Amino acid sequence: MDENILNKSNITMKSSIPIFRIFDEEKAKEFYLNFLEFELDWEHRFEDEMPLYMQISNGGLYLHLSEHHGDCSPGASIRIEVDNIRLFQANLLSKKYKYSRPGIEKTSWNTLEVSVTDPFGNRIVFFESM
Repeated sequence: MDENILNKSNITMKSSIPIFRIFDEEKAKEFYLNFLEFELDWEHRFEDEMPLYMQISNGGLYLHLSEHHGDCSPGASIRIEVDNIRLFQANLLSKKYKYSRPGIEKTSWNTLEVSVTDPFGNRIVFFESM
């Protein structure tokens, strides 16, 4: 058997890209681009009037948002580590987004956390270790 096939040191895993299910392009963009300040990297549809698949990013973090029913289920949850969680939370509150006014929670596992839920039931927990 080929020695390279068995040598795990030749394998490098990189960061994952979570996929969230969305149902409304306009609401998704309002939440992710306006409220959370992600950038729109690209959009894809197989043809007009087909479901949207897009990539958004913020710094080195990438998310995929999909209207395709087979890609994922609504109600997923992810955790994202951030620096300066208090400034991040203050920035969110300053937008006066009528569907979310997140607070900061100090956890027993020594993190400060800001949780938001998107319009489709997906939860994002932003956290900073203390």
